[in-house]
Amino acid sequence: MLSNTPIERVYLACGITDLRKSIDGLSVIVQECFDLDPFSPSLLVFCNRKRDKLKILHWDNNGFWLYYRRLEQGIFHWPSDHNGTSMHVSPRQLRWLLDGLQIEQNQAHQGVRARTII
Repeated sequence: MLSNTPIERVYLACGITDLRKSIDGLSVIVQECFDLDPFSPSLLVFCNRKRDKLKILHWDNNGFWLYYRRLEQGIFHWPSDHNGTSMHVSPRQLRWLLDGLQIEQNQAHQGVRARTII
C-alpha cells in the first residue's frame, strides 16, 4: 500500500457490503457492526454482492485511505458463511484473495524455522 504506517491486522467484512458507501459509511460499519476501531493500524476490506469489487479502508496518521478494486473478469472468493461479521486474516491471505485464490491454501508450503545449517 502507499502508506508508511505498519499494518497490524487485516479484517474482512464477511458477506456483502453496499459499496456505494464511502469512508464515513464504512467507518460506521466497522465501529458499530464489528466493534472494531477504524483508526487502528488495520486494513478493513469490503466486497459487493457480485463479488467483483472491493474497497479497503485504512487510517494513516491524519486521514483515511480508501482503495477500490474492480475485476474485469472473474470474482473474488469472498467468505459469506459468517455474514454480517468480521474475519481476521493474515496479509498473505489477503494477497491470495486479491489474486483470485481461496483464503485457505492447502498446497502452500509450510513455514520452516531453521535452527541449524547443514
